[in-house]
Amino acid sequence: MQTQGITTLALSAFASDVRAGLDRDGQKELLSKYLYDDVGSALFEVICALPEYGLTRADTRLLRRHAPDIVDLLASPVIVAELGSGSARKTRWILEALCRRQPTSYFPVEISSAALARCRQELAHLECLSIVGFAREYVDGLLEVSARRRPGERLLVLFLGSTIGNFDRAPGENFLREVRRILDPGDALLLGTDLEKSIPQQIHAYDDPLGVTAAFNLNLLARINRELEADFVLGLFRHVAIYNLAERRIEMHLRSTEDHVVTIPGAALTVRFRKGETIWTESSHKFAPGEVAAIATRTGFRCDAQWIDQEWPFAESLLIAE
Repeated sequence: MQTQGITTLALSAFASDVRAGLDRDGQKELLSKYLYDDVGSALFEVICALPEYGLTRADTRLLRRHAPDIVDLLASPVIVAELGSGSARKTRWILEALCRRQPTSYFPVEISSAALARCRQELAHLECLSIVGFAREYVDGLLEVSARRRPGERLLVLFLGSTIGNFDRAPGENFLREVRRILDPGDALLLGTDLEKSIPQQIHAYDDPLGVTAAFNLNLLARINRELEADFVLGLFRHVAIYNLAERRIEMHLRSTEDHVVTIPGAALTVRFRKGETIWTESSHKFAPGEVAAIATRTGFRCDAQWIDQEWPFAESLLIAE
């Protein structure tokens, strides 16, 4: 059985997480992974093209310029898993470099089925590439990929776009340890991290004048309306981007503009919002270049190489499982 394009099990998990995040005293929260339904994923593709959001272009520049260098550091034969592939537009540079060396198997792991479809379209020109996508959570998908590897194959995991920055720092390191437990010694993780930069530059990246990021954020409430039959009035919330200096992160919030009540039948929940109260929807932590090697050491990797974009400070780091 499916509801609104998602399974009953996934809908139940969504409802449970919405209830846990909104039925609490103090700061209300919604998990950032739920921003990326089909509508949210399409809006995020637009965000990546905005002049204020330089992160994706920096990520792409590094992959385009250094893909041959990255591939040269990998043992053969290698299969590729990407956690949160999106459309795989920037991933093509790594895959093209690998395909010049060997036929390549690519396993995108992505919770949006629409993003997986775009991924296939984006990479259709690579005849030496086989693609098997998994509409799974990151760890579940990676376990499935690892189970498919043949004896002697190395696994390259791509975790690009500074998605690691969406985790709080301690949970982010715990996630990398989970990834390491799935890998064999000698496997590789290519990790993208957004680096610290001026606060105004970061704020503009997450609160663009066209309002695309606001639409992306508000779509999370629209998704709760669609899938859990809630009655959020989107006009009663405003998108807010805040830089938390102590935690070195951008926070995205949805701020209530007046006192009101929302009912969410699919989560068996009624929520009272006060004027000025916010729902915290996403964090984007920023890093210093030297942090990545230390994080690698603490999580069972070593950092063999790092490339940094100077136009928009961003790093790609090649971590090898110890």
